Amino acid sequence: MKKSSLLAVAALTGAAAVLLAGCAGGNGDGGDGGDTGGGDAAERACVILPDAESSNRWEDFDRKYLQEGLEAAGFETDIQNAQGDVNKYSTIADQQLTKGCGVMLLVDYQGAAEGVAEKAKGEGIPVVAYDRPFTGADYYVSFDNVEVGRLEGQTVLDGLEAAGKDPATAKVVYMGGDPTDGNAAMFKEGAVEVMEGAGIVAAAEPPGVWDQEKSATNFEQALTALGGTVDGVWSANDANAAGVISVLQKNNLSGVALSGQDAQVGALQYILLGWQTATVYKPVKLEAEAAVEVAVALLQGDTPSADQELEDGTPYIAVTPQLVGPEEVGDVIAAGDASYDDVCTADVVAKCDEYGITE
Repeated sequence: MKKSSLLAVAALTGAAAVLLAGCAGGNGDGGDGGDTGGGDAAERACVILPDAESSNRWEDFDRKYLQEGLEAAGFETDIQNAQGDVNKYSTIADQQLTKGCGVMLLVDYQGAAEGVAEKAKGEGIPVVAYDRPFTGADYYVSFDNVEVGRLEGQTVLDGLEAAGKDPATAKVVYMGGDPTDGNAAMFKEGAVEVMEGAGIVAAAEPPGVWDQEKSATNFEQALTALGGTVDGVWSANDANAAGVISVLQKNNLSGVALSGQDAQVGALQYILLGWQTATVYKPVKLEAEAAVEVAVALLQGDTPSADQELEDGTPYIAVTPQLVGPEEVGDVIAAGDASYDDVCTADVVAKCDEYGITE
Protein backbone atom coordinates (compact mmCIF):
# COMPACT_ATOMS: atom_id res chain seq x y z
CA MET A 1 0.00 0.00 0.00
CA LYS A 2 1.05 3.59 -0.35
CA LYS A 3 3.08 5.36 2.27
CA SER A 4 3.22 9.06 2.90
CA SER A 5 5.82 10.98 1.00
CA LEU A 6 8.53 12.88 2.81
CA LEU A 7 8.64 15.40 -0.02
CA ALA A 8 6.44 17.68 2.03
CA VAL A 9 6.51 17.68 5.79
CA ALA A 10 4.23 20.45 6.88
CA ALA A 11 1.06 19.09 8.52
CA LEU A 12 -2.23 20.87 8.94
CA THR A 13 -2.03 22.37 12.41
CA GLY A 14 -5.54 23.67 12.90
CA ALA A 15 -9.07 22.96 11.91
CA ALA A 16 -9.62 23.30 8.19
CA ALA A 17 -12.01 26.12 7.39
CA VAL A 18 -15.36 25.09 6.00
CA LEU A 19 -16.18 26.94 2.82
CA LEU A 20 -19.53 28.60 3.16
CA ALA A 21 -20.10 29.77 -0.39
CA GLY A 22 -23.67 30.49 -1.31
CA CYS A 23 -24.66 27.55 -3.47
CA ALA A 24 -28.15 26.29 -4.12
CA GLY A 25 -29.11 22.84 -2.93
CA GLY A 26 -31.51 20.89 -0.75
CA ASN A 27 -30.88 19.44 2.70
CA GLY A 28 -30.28 15.70 3.01
CA ASP A 29 -31.14 13.65 6.08
CA GLY A 30 -27.76 11.87 5.98
CA GLY A 31 -29.34 8.54 6.91
CA ASP A 32 -28.64 5.16 5.38
CA GLY A 33 -31.69 5.65 3.20
CA GLY A 34 -29.89 8.34 1.20
CA ASP A 35 -30.70 11.98 0.56
CA THR A 36 -34.00 13.78 0.48
CA GLY A 37 -34.20 13.70 -3.28
CA GLY A 38 -34.46 16.55 -5.72
CA GLY A 39 -31.77 19.01 -6.66
CA ASP A 40 -29.02 18.85 -9.21
CA ALA A 41 -26.69 15.84 -9.03
CA ALA A 42 -23.76 18.24 -9.33
CA GLU A 43 -24.82 19.69 -5.96
CA ARG A 44 -24.88 16.35 -4.14
CA ALA A 45 -22.00 14.95 -2.07
CA CYS A 46 -22.06 11.15 -1.84
CA VAL A 47 -20.31 9.60 1.16
CA ILE A 48 -19.73 5.94 2.05
CA LEU A 49 -18.60 5.01 5.58
CA PRO A 50 -17.01 1.58 6.13
CA ASP A 51 -18.65 -0.02 9.16
CA ALA A 52 -19.84 0.53 12.72
CA GLU A 53 -17.67 -2.09 14.41
CA SER A 54 -14.03 -1.03 14.00
CA SER A 55 -14.74 2.28 15.73
CA ASN A 56 -17.73 4.24 17.00
CA ARG A 57 -16.35 7.33 15.25
CA TRP A 58 -17.97 6.67 11.86
CA GLU A 59 -21.56 6.93 13.05
CA ASP A 60 -21.10 9.06 16.18
CA PHE A 61 -18.80 11.72 14.74
CA ASP A 62 -17.85 11.51 11.04
CA ARG A 63 -21.42 11.26 9.80
CA LYS A 64 -22.52 14.24 11.86
CA TYR A 65 -19.58 16.53 11.05
CA LEU A 66 -19.58 15.73 7.33
CA GLN A 67 -23.30 16.26 7.01
CA GLU A 68 -23.26 19.51 8.98
CA GLY A 69 -20.34 20.92 7.03
CA LEU A 70 -21.59 20.03 3.58
CA GLU A 71 -25.13 21.20 4.22
CA ALA A 72 -23.89 24.45 5.76
CA ALA A 73 -22.09 25.05 2.47
CA GLY A 74 -25.38 24.58 0.62
CA PHE A 75 -25.01 21.06 -0.74
CA GLU A 76 -27.13 17.93 -0.46
CA THR A 77 -25.66 14.87 1.24
CA ASP A 78 -26.14 11.16 0.72
CA ILE A 79 -24.21 9.50 3.55
CA GLN A 80 -24.47 5.73 3.93
CA ASN A 81 -22.62 3.00 5.82
CA ALA A 82 -21.49 -0.28 4.23
CA GLN A 83 -21.66 -2.04 7.63
CA GLY A 84 -18.48 -4.02 6.99
CA ASP A 85 -19.77 -5.63 3.79
CA VAL A 86 -17.87 -5.14 0.53
CA ASN A 87 -20.90 -6.19 -1.53
CA LYS A 88 -23.10 -3.66 0.26
CA TYR A 89 -20.41 -1.05 -0.33
CA SER A 90 -20.63 -1.64 -4.08
CA THR A 91 -24.44 -1.66 -4.04
CA ILE A 92 -24.59 1.63 -2.16
CA ALA A 93 -22.18 3.19 -4.64
CA ASP A 94 -24.22 2.03 -7.62
CA GLN A 95 -27.36 3.52 -6.09
CA GLN A 96 -25.62 6.81 -5.39
CA LEU A 97 -24.17 7.01 -8.88
CA THR A 98 -27.58 6.30 -10.39
CA LYS A 99 -29.04 9.25 -8.46
CA GLY A 100 -26.02 11.34 -9.33
CA CYS A 101 -23.11 12.76 -7.37
CA GLY A 102 -21.07 15.91 -7.76
CA VAL A 103 -18.29 14.39 -5.65
CA MET A 104 -17.74 11.05 -3.88
CA LEU A 105 -16.08 10.94 -0.47
CA LEU A 106 -15.15 7.34 0.34
CA VAL A 107 -13.73 5.57 3.39
CA ASP A 108 -12.22 2.40 1.97
CA TYR A 109 -13.25 -1.02 3.28
CA GLN A 110 -11.05 -3.95 2.21
CA GLY A 111 -10.35 -2.42 -1.20
CA ALA A 112 -14.00 -1.84 -2.11
CA ALA A 113 -13.45 1.87 -2.73
CA GLU A 114 -11.09 1.25 -5.65
CA GLY A 115 -13.80 -0.18 -7.90
CA VAL A 116 -16.20 2.58 -6.90
CA ALA A 117 -13.58 5.22 -7.69
CA GLU A 118 -13.06 3.75 -11.14
CA LYS A 119 -16.79 3.93 -11.88
CA ALA A 120 -17.10 7.45 -10.52
CA LYS A 121 -14.15 8.80 -12.46
CA GLY A 122 -15.52 7.13 -15.58
CA GLU A 123 -18.50 9.43 -15.15
CA GLY A 124 -16.29 12.46 -14.51
CA ILE A 125 -17.00 12.55 -10.78
CA PRO A 126 -14.04 13.51 -8.54
CA VAL A 127 -13.23 11.12 -5.68
CA VAL A 128 -11.84 11.96 -2.25
CA ALA A 129 -10.28 9.19 -0.16
CA TYR A 130 -11.33 9.96 3.41
CA ASP A 131 -9.19 8.67 6.30
CA ARG A 132 -7.87 5.65 4.34
CA PRO A 133 -5.91 5.83 1.07
CA PHE A 134 -6.75 3.79 -2.00
CA THR A 135 -5.72 3.68 -5.64
CA GLY A 136 -7.72 5.93 -7.93
CA ALA A 137 -8.60 8.77 -5.57
CA ASP A 138 -8.07 12.37 -6.69
CA TYR A 139 -7.37 13.59 -3.14
CA TYR A 140 -6.59 11.98 0.19
CA VAL A 141 -7.75 13.57 3.47
CA SER A 142 -6.62 12.02 6.72
CA PHE A 143 -4.54 12.59 9.80
CA ASP A 144 -0.79 12.53 9.39
CA ASN A 145 -0.61 8.77 9.67
CA VAL A 146 3.15 8.42 9.92
CA GLU A 147 3.05 10.95 12.75
CA VAL A 148 0.32 8.86 14.41
CA GLY A 149 2.76 5.94 14.34
CA ARG A 150 5.57 8.08 15.73
CA LEU A 151 3.38 9.11 18.65
CA GLU A 152 2.49 5.46 19.25
CA GLY A 153 6.16 4.50 19.19
CA GLN A 154 6.94 7.29 21.64
CA THR A 155 4.14 6.00 23.87
CA VAL A 156 5.89 2.64 24.10
CA LEU A 157 9.20 4.32 24.92
CA ASP A 158 7.56 6.49 27.58
CA GLY A 159 5.92 3.45 29.15
CA LEU A 160 9.18 1.51 29.20
CA GLU A 161 10.98 4.46 30.78
CA ALA A 162 8.30 4.77 33.47
CA ALA A 163 8.77 1.08 34.26
CA GLY A 164 12.56 1.41 34.33
CA LYS A 165 13.02 -0.85 31.31
CA ASP A 166 15.84 -0.56 28.74
CA PRO A 167 14.36 -0.41 25.20
CA ALA A 168 17.31 -2.38 23.83
CA THR A 169 16.55 -5.39 26.03
CA ALA A 170 12.78 -5.01 26.45
CA LYS A 171 10.35 -7.61 25.12
CA VAL A 172 8.04 -5.63 22.84
CA VAL A 173 5.23 -7.16 20.78
CA TYR A 174 4.06 -5.44 17.59
CA MET A 175 0.27 -5.53 17.17
CA GLY A 176 -0.34 -3.77 13.84
CA GLY A 177 -3.49 -3.03 11.91
CA ASP A 178 -5.23 -4.86 9.09
CA PRO A 179 -2.84 -4.80 6.10
CA THR A 180 -5.79 -4.22 3.74
CA ASP A 181 -6.13 -0.77 5.34
CA GLY A 182 -3.75 1.56 3.55
CA ASN A 183 -3.08 3.46 6.77
CA ALA A 184 -1.73 0.42 8.62
CA ALA A 185 1.63 0.55 6.84
CA MET A 186 1.96 4.25 7.63
CA PHE A 187 1.25 3.69 11.33
CA LYS A 188 3.90 0.99 11.42
CA GLU A 189 6.39 3.11 9.50
CA GLY A 190 6.21 5.88 12.08
CA ALA A 191 6.17 3.55 15.09
CA VAL A 192 9.13 1.50 13.90
CA GLU A 193 11.10 4.66 13.11
CA VAL A 194 10.84 5.76 16.74
CA MET A 195 11.03 2.40 18.49
CA GLU A 196 13.87 0.87 16.51
CA GLY A 197 15.68 4.18 16.65
CA ALA A 198 15.73 3.70 20.42
CA GLY A 199 17.01 0.12 20.13
CA ILE A 200 13.78 -1.88 20.27
CA VAL A 201 13.71 -5.15 18.36
CA ALA A 202 10.30 -6.79 17.98
CA ALA A 203 10.04 -9.84 20.19
CA ALA A 204 6.94 -11.02 18.30
CA GLU A 205 4.70 -9.69 15.54
CA PRO A 206 1.33 -11.44 15.17
CA PRO A 207 -0.82 -10.87 12.06
CA GLY A 208 -2.29 -7.38 11.81
CA VAL A 209 -6.01 -6.92 12.48
CA TRP A 210 -8.58 -4.32 13.42
CA ASP A 211 -10.50 -6.57 15.78
CA GLN A 212 -10.49 -6.73 19.57
CA GLU A 213 -11.20 -10.44 19.91
CA LYS A 214 -8.71 -11.49 17.23
CA SER A 215 -6.14 -9.15 18.72
CA ALA A 216 -6.61 -10.80 22.12
CA THR A 217 -6.15 -14.26 20.61
CA ASN A 218 -3.08 -13.21 18.63
CA PHE A 219 -1.50 -11.51 21.61
CA GLU A 220 -2.17 -14.43 23.93
CA GLN A 221 -0.40 -16.75 21.53
CA ALA A 222 2.55 -14.37 21.32
CA LEU A 223 2.69 -14.02 25.09
CA THR A 224 2.78 -17.79 25.50
CA ALA A 225 5.61 -18.04 22.97
CA LEU A 226 7.51 -15.43 24.99
CA GLY A 227 7.24 -17.46 28.16
CA GLY A 228 4.48 -15.35 29.68
CA THR A 229 6.46 -12.12 30.03
CA VAL A 230 6.26 -8.87 28.07
CA ASP A 231 7.47 -5.32 28.68
CA GLY A 232 5.69 -3.38 25.98
CA VAL A 233 3.15 -3.65 23.18
CA TRP A 234 2.89 -1.41 20.17
CA SER A 235 -0.85 -1.53 19.48
CA ALA A 236 -1.96 0.31 16.36
CA ASN A 237 -5.36 1.29 17.79
CA ASP A 238 -7.48 1.23 20.93
CA ALA A 239 -9.58 -1.79 19.91
CA ASN A 240 -6.44 -3.89 19.54
CA ALA A 241 -5.15 -2.46 22.82
CA ALA A 242 -8.35 -3.52 24.58
CA GLY A 243 -7.78 -7.07 23.37
CA VAL A 244 -4.22 -6.94 24.70
CA ILE A 245 -5.42 -5.58 28.06
CA SER A 246 -7.91 -8.42 28.47
CA VAL A 247 -5.01 -10.88 28.24
CA LEU A 248 -2.75 -8.84 30.52
CA GLN A 249 -5.48 -8.71 33.16
CA LYS A 250 -6.14 -12.43 32.89
CA ASN A 251 -2.44 -13.08 33.48
CA ASN A 252 -2.05 -10.44 36.22
CA LEU A 253 0.52 -8.51 34.19
CA SER A 254 0.60 -4.80 34.97
CA GLY A 255 3.00 -1.99 34.13
CA VAL A 256 3.25 -2.97 30.46
CA ALA A 257 3.90 -0.08 28.05
CA LEU A 258 0.94 0.02 25.66
CA SER A 259 -0.04 2.36 22.83
CA GLY A 260 -3.29 2.94 20.97
CA GLN A 261 -5.21 5.41 18.84
CA ASP A 262 -8.71 6.87 18.49
CA ALA A 263 -9.24 8.01 22.10
CA GLN A 264 -12.15 5.62 22.55
CA VAL A 265 -13.98 5.80 25.87
CA GLY A 266 -12.66 2.43 27.02
CA ALA A 267 -9.11 3.49 26.19
CA LEU A 268 -9.49 6.74 28.13
CA GLN A 269 -10.61 4.70 31.13
CA TYR A 270 -7.71 2.25 30.76
CA ILE A 271 -5.30 5.18 30.56
CA LEU A 272 -6.64 6.65 33.80
CA LEU A 273 -6.49 3.25 35.49
CA GLY A 274 -2.93 2.60 34.29
CA TRP A 275 -3.52 -0.28 31.89
CA GLN A 276 -2.82 1.75 28.73
CA THR A 277 0.03 4.26 28.56
CA ALA A 278 -1.57 6.70 26.09
CA THR A 279 -3.70 6.96 22.96
CA VAL A 280 -3.34 9.05 19.82
CA TYR A 281 -6.28 11.42 19.72
CA LYS A 282 -7.50 12.34 16.26
CA PRO A 283 -10.19 15.02 16.63
CA VAL A 284 -12.62 13.82 13.99
CA LYS A 285 -14.10 17.28 13.60
CA LEU A 286 -10.81 18.58 12.21
CA GLU A 287 -10.54 15.76 9.68
CA ALA A 288 -14.16 16.16 8.63
CA GLU A 289 -13.73 19.92 8.21
CA ALA A 290 -10.68 19.34 6.01
CA ALA A 291 -12.63 16.83 3.90
CA VAL A 292 -15.59 19.22 3.62
CA GLU A 293 -13.26 21.96 2.41
CA VAL A 294 -11.90 19.68 -0.33
CA ALA A 295 -15.34 18.38 -1.31
CA VAL A 296 -16.87 21.87 -1.47
CA ALA A 297 -13.99 23.14 -3.60
CA LEU A 298 -14.52 20.27 -6.03
CA LEU A 299 -18.29 20.80 -6.09
CA GLN A 300 -17.63 24.43 -6.97
CA GLY A 301 -15.18 23.47 -9.72
CA ASP A 302 -12.14 24.74 -7.84
CA THR A 303 -8.78 23.03 -7.21
CA PRO A 304 -8.18 22.19 -3.53
CA SER A 305 -4.74 22.80 -2.04
CA ALA A 306 -2.74 20.07 -0.28
CA ASP A 307 0.26 20.15 2.03
CA GLN A 308 1.63 16.66 1.31
CA GLU A 309 1.40 13.95 -1.31
CA LEU A 310 1.43 10.17 -1.37
CA GLU A 311 4.17 8.31 -3.20
CA ASP A 312 1.96 7.98 -6.28
CA GLY A 313 1.49 11.75 -6.33
CA THR A 314 -2.03 11.87 -4.87
CA PRO A 315 -2.49 15.21 -3.06
CA TYR A 316 -2.64 14.52 0.70
CA ILE A 317 -4.28 16.88 3.18
CA ALA A 318 -2.78 15.81 6.52
CA VAL A 319 -4.29 16.81 9.87
CA THR A 320 -2.13 16.83 12.99
CA PRO A 321 -2.92 14.19 15.67
CA GLN A 322 -2.46 14.64 19.43
CA LEU A 323 -1.11 12.34 22.15
CA VAL A 324 -3.36 11.77 25.16
CA GLY A 325 -2.08 10.43 28.45
CA PRO A 326 -3.92 10.65 31.78
CA GLU A 327 -3.30 14.40 32.04
CA GLU A 328 -4.99 15.03 28.66
CA VAL A 329 -8.09 12.84 29.03
CA GLY A 330 -10.03 15.87 30.19
CA ASP A 331 -9.17 17.63 26.93
CA VAL A 332 -10.98 14.95 24.93
CA ILE A 333 -14.04 15.34 27.13
CA ALA A 334 -13.90 19.13 26.89
CA ALA A 335 -13.77 18.84 23.07
CA GLY A 336 -17.00 16.82 23.08
CA ASP A 337 -15.46 13.61 21.70
CA ALA A 338 -16.23 11.74 24.93
CA SER A 339 -18.58 12.46 27.82
CA TYR A 340 -17.74 12.76 31.51
CA ASP A 341 -20.48 10.30 32.43
CA ASP A 342 -19.21 7.66 30.02
CA VAL A 343 -15.56 7.97 31.08
CA CYS A 344 -15.87 8.70 34.79
CA THR A 345 -17.92 5.69 35.84
CA ALA A 346 -17.95 4.39 39.42
CA ASP A 347 -14.69 2.46 39.05
CA VAL A 348 -12.90 5.37 37.34
CA VAL A 349 -14.29 8.48 39.05
CA ALA A 350 -11.55 8.58 41.68
CA LYS A 351 -8.95 8.81 38.91
CA CYS A 352 -11.02 11.51 37.18
CA ASP A 353 -10.92 13.48 40.43
CA GLU A 354 -7.17 12.88 40.74
CA TYR A 355 -6.54 14.35 37.29
CA GLY A 356 -8.97 17.22 37.70
CA ILE A 357 -11.50 15.97 35.16
CA THR A 358 -14.88 17.63 35.63
CA GLU A 359 -18.25 17.54 33.93
